Amino acid sequence: MRIALLTEGNLSVAQRTGGGWCGRLAGALAEHEFQLYLLGSGDGGDFAGVPPRGLLAVHELPIWGRRPAGGRPTAHRRRAYGSAYEDLVRSLVRPAERVRFGPALYRLAELAREDGALPAFLASGQAHRTLERVWRAPGAETAAGQPLVRDVLVAGDLLEQLLRPLSAPWYGTGPSGLGSADLCHVAGGGPAVLPALVAKHVHGVPFVLTEHGLHLREQYRGYRTAPYRWPVRALLLAFFRQLTAETYRQAAVLTPGSGYDRRWQERCGAAPERIRVVHESTPESGRPPAGAEPERPTLVWAGALEPGRDPELMLHAFARVRAELPAARLRMYGEEAAPGYLAHCRSIARKLGVDAAVDFAGRPPATADAWAAGSAVVFTALSQRSPRLLADAMLSGRAVIATEVGVVPEVVGPAGLVVPPRSPRALADACLALLTDEERRGRLGLAGRLRAQERFALEPEAAAFREIYLELVSRWPAFPAAAERMRPFARPAEYWVAGAPVPAPQTSRETPAAPTAGDPDPHPQDGPAPDDGRAAPGALAEASR
Repeated sequence: MRIALLTEGNLSVAQRTGGGWCGRLAGALAEHEFQLYLLGSGDGGDFAGVPPRGLLAVHELPIWGRRPAGGRPTAHRRRAYGSAYEDLVRSLVRPAERVRFGPALYRLAELAREDGALPAFLASGQAHRTLERVWRAPGAETAAGQPLVRDVLVAGDLLEQLLRPLSAPWYGTGPSGLGSADLCHVAGGGPAVLPALVAKHVHGVPFVLTEHGLHLREQYRGYRTAPYRWPVRALLLAFFRQLTAETYRQAAVLTPGSGYDRRWQERCGAAPERIRVVHESTPESGRPPAGAEPERPTLVWAGALEPGRDPELMLHAFARVRAELPAARLRMYGEEAAPGYLAHCRSIARKLGVDAAVDFAGRPPATADAWAAGSAVVFTALSQRSPRLLADAMLSGRAVIATEVGVVPEVVGPAGLVVPPRSPRALADACLALLTDEERRGRLGLAGRLRAQERFALEPEAAAFREIYLELVSRWPAFPAAAERMRPFARPAEYWVAGAPVPAPQTSRETPAAPTAGDPDPHPQDGPAPDDGRAAPGALAEASR
């Protein structure tokens, strides 16, 4: 199959060398043809004509920063743009008109495909006046405060950048167009979904959405400290809410990275029957286990030094551990994420009388080094949205103790100890149970490593997506228009048979021109014409003989 991978963010060095998630997936599913469509800032780097391993090509579109060059729409087109943009803004500020969001989005994309003037219009005074008029009109949601002129200018610029993917040069049916893909696979959500929505609306191409961290949830967290006034934040969050709802309605399959994220998606309106949990693979799944334990019983704590990770709970629990096991030590790995919080933790350790046994070690050179420094690993977060750090610790073969929040129960399961959050006594009892029982530590460490390898290795993830791709294409219309004739797969079944002739791949969904009178048969050696459901004269009589 031809699969278009859509994602947001600059292409890192790891991704260029095939070490990123997109590269790992494409490399593991070599039977398919992947192309990467990247939304970034435009400085993804020079590939020297060589795409990353497993990817046929990389297409990049800058969506942040300076507006791309382009002509302005004509007066007639400005009216059409203005009408669609007004519907979009009304859907953001009027709860009763949210149904306008999807149609307005697709109308803007249609206009952009015709003249490419969408970025210029969104940066124009007409767009800003439309935004101001609708935003300030009676009935608009202004619980965050009435927008000022500067709010209109800031929000208008942000919406222009977020909507740039609607005018991307990717919606054709040529070799690099989304219209020639069998399906789209979106990694991450947010603006990266816009090309997939347009491709489905225009060409009928289905798409899969993979969220290893829910985009809408991260936007809510990020906008708490965003450098914008509350009216701007409220408008942008409304945009992301509407985009998420439209995405969940249109996606053929949703693949969250955990059951915890699945519940979030269902609360946001996703249909349960279209959700499949697929755990994100880690390239560390083949890493050897940590070596021998340190001589003294040592607990390792890892995480950012901030209230949300609750290092204070670890310090209070460790004071109880020291009272029962004076030889115990605690190594705390992590950088200060809240100003002054490291000094605050040091002060707590002094007041508890355990400062001599606590080592604030900062950021380790590698996570494997942190796990190897302890006898057991402890996580005390008040919320745990991502399973990556937990899985990495379990792969080390060290026993894990974690608070029962977020993804912890489904990741750790019976292969570790799970305790209630904000309970120093329960955490201390769990730590003592492991530090005083070497056989139990070893048993849980091995069980955790096997569990992490089973769930977070590349092979289970690749197998899950291989099944999803085939199931999706098998039940999705291969020909959006009845008149189209195209191969539904980039490589036919004969490709995988040794020695079989391979026909040249088609790269377009364009319908072949019908032969005119007197033209030779366009398929003289192709055998019988494809069955279109109409029997030739005498065919039934011939078949009955």
